[in-house]
Amino acid sequence: MHSCRVLVTRKIPGSGLFRLQEFCEVTILNEPPSYKELLNMVPGYNGLLTMLSDKITSEIIDAAGPDLRIISNYAVGFDNIDVEYATENSIIVAHTPDVLTDSTADLAWALLMATARRLIEGDQLTRTEKWKAWSPTFMLGLDVHHKTLGIVGLGRIGLAVAKRALAFDMKVLYFSRTRKYEIESKFGIEYRTLDDLLRESDFISLHVPLTPETEGMIGAKQLQMMKSTAILINTARGRVVDEDALIHALKESQIRGAGLDVYREEPTHNRELLKLPNVVLTPHLGSATIETRIKMADLAINNLINGLTHQYDRVKIVNPSVLKKLKK
Repeated sequence: MHSCRVLVTRKIPGSGLFRLQEFCEVTILNEPPSYKELLNMVPGYNGLLTMLSDKITSEIIDAAGPDLRIISNYAVGFDNIDVEYATENSIIVAHTPDVLTDSTADLAWALLMATARRLIEGDQLTRTEKWKAWSPTFMLGLDVHHKTLGIVGLGRIGLAVAKRALAFDMKVLYFSRTRKYEIESKFGIEYRTLDDLLRESDFISLHVPLTPETEGMIGAKQLQMMKSTAILINTARGRVVDEDALIHALKESQIRGAGLDVYREEPTHNRELLKLPNVVLTPHLGSATIETRIKMADLAINNLINGLTHQYDRVKIVNPSVLKKLKK
């Protein structure tokens, strides 16, 4: 007889779920639950394994009741969870950092290259047999090598993107809440204020979490600061960028293009954005490799099992202050 119950809001890859089922009673959903469905489901569970698309609000936490002890998010981000309210209710919030760093950095570079060299346009032109002849002025894109890359947010993923840029002989600038003097010295990366970074960079890649301070940090004013030849890459969170302002900037050629993996609402149905030819769009694929998603699954499951067995030092905890409450 299992002593705990866990709700997994979507089937996840790998064999980790079998390990979880040996440990506790597990309910696995095959389809994304609506908010109302999730609200009705959560009572009686000791642990939740949630996706970034699941909104775990104070209302959901209240509905779960006193049995809920841990929320393990299948993502490095956790802006879908009311962490403060979870902490008030002595609930651990866990996430999956580190394992998706390189995969997300790879995708940022894929978007950068695809946008700069117009790969999607070229693919569509070839498939529709509209490519008639080679020409010196046909489908001209931008060089990436020896250009300036500006990174907004020099955390794990931002640094991984910066390292890749060095192989292209790029000048790398960064903006972060705190300066990283050791990294500057080691890699030759230069600090700039956000405004100066936007003015100087040929490519700008965003790698900040979504917080009240970062929401809308790239708006009309910031887009106007950028070069008319600049390309914006966003693999962070959609709401870091004012989507309407970006659409206007792309339409009016204030900037040359954008590569987006995240959106204001997901999945996006913004038709103004979808019909723009100078933007490359992917459906939130930052961590979408077989290897990375299995690692994320294993880590999310480890977080659940270790949290439910009080092995807190083995949990990737978002809200460590909750441990003071649990030790009382």
